[in-house]
Amino acid sequence: MPESRDLHVKLATLQTEHRDLDDIINRLVENPPFDQLQLQRLKKRKLVLKDQISALEDIVLPDIIA
Repeated sequence: MPESRDLHVKLATLQTEHRDLDDIINRLVENPPFDQLQLQRLKKRKLVLKDQISALEDIVLPDIIA
């Protein structure tokens, strides 16, 4: 199951990056003035990561209805 392991590693990497972006965004907002364009880009990247995480979670942890 090397493919499954790879997916779990990728998922963990994306989750870490998502958390890191959340921390960066929070620190940026706490220290005005801040660059609105940079904030927008960070939030967009965070949303992309969230979508990728959701897609991988669907693959790794399928929703089994019994």
